[in-house]
Amino acid sequence: MKNLKKLALTTTAVIALAFSVSAQKNFLKDADLAYNNHQYFNAIELYKQAYVKEKKAATKTKILFKTGSSYQEINDLKGAETYYTKAIKAKYPDPVVYLKLADALKAQGKYEEAIVEYNNYKKEMPSDPRGESGVKSCELAKQWKDAKNTPETRMKVENMALINSKEGDFSPAYADKKFNTLIFTSTRQGSTGGIDVTNGQNHSDLYETKLDKNGKWSTPVILATTIASKMNEGAAYVSKKGDVMIMTRCPEAKGKQLKCQLYVCKKQGPSWAEPELLPFNIDTIPFRHPALSADGNTLYFDTKLPGGYGGTDIWYSVYDKKGKTWGQPINAGPSINTAGNEGFPFISEDDKTLYFSSNTHLGMGGLDIFKAEKDASGKFTKAPENLKYPMNSPADDFGIIFEGKKVKGYLSSNREGGKGGDDIWSFVLPPLVFNLNGTVVSTENNEPVQNALIHLKGSNGDMFEFKTSADGKYTFKLKENTSYEVTVATDKNTVSQSFKLGFLSSKDMGKFSTVGENESKDFVKDFALQPVKAEIRFPAVLYALGKADLLIDPTGTDKSNDTHKPLNSKDSLDFLYHTLVDNPTIVIELQSHTDSRGSDAANQKLSEARAKTCVDYLINEKKIPAARLTYKGWGEKKLLVTDAMIAKAKTKEEKDALHQKNRRTVFRIVNWDYQDPNAPKSDKPVYKPQVSGEENSEDIETAPDAK
Repeated sequence: MKNLKKLALTTTAVIALAFSVSAQKNFLKDADLAYNNHQYFNAIELYKQAYVKEKKAATKTKILFKTGSSYQEINDLKGAETYYTKAIKAKYPDPVVYLKLADALKAQGKYEEAIVEYNNYKKEMPSDPRGESGVKSCELAKQWKDAKNTPETRMKVENMALINSKEGDFSPAYADKKFNTLIFTSTRQGSTGGIDVTNGQNHSDLYETKLDKNGKWSTPVILATTIASKMNEGAAYVSKKGDVMIMTRCPEAKGKQLKCQLYVCKKQGPSWAEPELLPFNIDTIPFRHPALSADGNTLYFDTKLPGGYGGTDIWYSVYDKKGKTWGQPINAGPSINTAGNEGFPFISEDDKTLYFSSNTHLGMGGLDIFKAEKDASGKFTKAPENLKYPMNSPADDFGIIFEGKKVKGYLSSNREGGKGGDDIWSFVLPPLVFNLNGTVVSTENNEPVQNALIHLKGSNGDMFEFKTSADGKYTFKLKENTSYEVTVATDKNTVSQSFKLGFLSSKDMGKFSTVGENESKDFVKDFALQPVKAEIRFPAVLYALGKADLLIDPTGTDKSNDTHKPLNSKDSLDFLYHTLVDNPTIVIELQSHTDSRGSDAANQKLSEARAKTCVDYLINEKKIPAARLTYKGWGEKKLLVTDAMIAKAKTKEEKDALHQKNRRTVFRIVNWDYQDPNAPKSDKPVYKPQVSGEENSEDIETAPDAK
């Protein structure tokens, strides 16, 4: 497809070679005539016979080059490589032979060899940018093909073996708004028109296939007799309504070189009416490969009108509704079109992105598919972007279509792994699947915790809640390009098999992101929760000897971080303060205990005063609502270590340490349902359950009173 002739739609009329090859002696003259009339298939055989007859070395060298060029025109790249190499060895004088050989090598994916030949061309023709761009394109192609974990490498491209034949099948187009019918071009057996001497294949016709209820494409059938003819037809495009088809037809007549033209066909019942020539066609210039915008008012195509940028360019025509006719073609501009060939346009459903193929923009070889975005004015001013591998390959890639707004559709390619020459290939961008999984267990015995409240917060505003099941597990579906925080909370229903009184919330947080991730991935975040017991301990609260005043012990050690920091009783109560903040619905009872020394009455009074001191600190200094706190003094009624056990200690220090265990301030949870009546109304989104499919929703549920 190097010169966009793979479609057999750029053929000129077949000029009959009025001679018998066996009787003709001037093979070179006949070969040149066939070559000039684009009858490359015939030209190859004639050049080979001319080479055998020719005596002059310079002429033989020219024949080798022309043979290679003929092979390249019919896309026989190995044949082209063979004869270009022979021409170089025979000292073909034109340096373009290096460029031609390099292009043939690149189109076969032989990038290292191609770079050598591009550099050879650069040495001979340093002012021609094609040598340098050829080297760059090979280097990029290697990078794209070797790339991993990129957006492009996620694309899944597969051969449509059920509808492809051993011949050429290409340029698909959707024929209905539900995307259940495809029209495409084929040179398969059964096509009308016989053999095309340009490429040795059958003439091309339009075929149709339909998708059944099982998702299988039917056996392709040739389109209506009003469309099929003995000429080449193909590269059609059907309007979104399905009532109009623009198609390419290449007229043929003896003694004339007629070019491919664009025709319009209107739906006529279940079939199509006779094609009518579009008004802007010029019979001496080829017009091919139409594509309509979604509104049907802009028609894109490729042609070689005067005022272009080199070879075939992308042009477009705007429909004049008042005059009910198509306007004169407008060139798509130099950002898209080059000195080489651009063709096979397709415009996205939103009319913002143009897809096309080019053999000159930096690509992987042969024709590559590119996309170009419109600017605010509706013009194409930005450099096109190569779709990269695997959408593109070293071979020819062209004729792309998309299923509406989905990243899904079909393209044409003669890449390796196909069934015939050009084949139709499907492509789809599989969705990325991101999961967050985890387990919540007890810190005491690693037992699964049921009904722990897992909160997920996304950078996109999503806030979801999930309750762990009996096995302590949870799972969330995550979105692409989103950062997340996951935390755990508890309520009165958060329990385990061994701990029925519940669990305290944890400050632990997991942070992770799907931003930049191009492969599906599972994230894991486990949590461990402290179980609630009848008596919950926290860092020791110290008091003045025989008093209820909070005390600082300058010789103490803060064991929570293993530092020799003076132990401050307020620090211990601050720990309890944070527990209350992290568990905003709990109501607690502060309990203070003494050891057994002293009278029962004095110990009871002292323990009550100490418990009240803790409560007063939390209310007055930390502003915890009084309704969340009660206190109780137990005196020496609940000793952890009995006097009998203490009496067995050998030293005074050991006995004092055991007495100290009995002198403790602890708390218990008496209620899980506290609601602060004075709390300000929250303007934060409310955590809500995640339901199936909601991972693809952008809805955010806010509190009813949120402003």
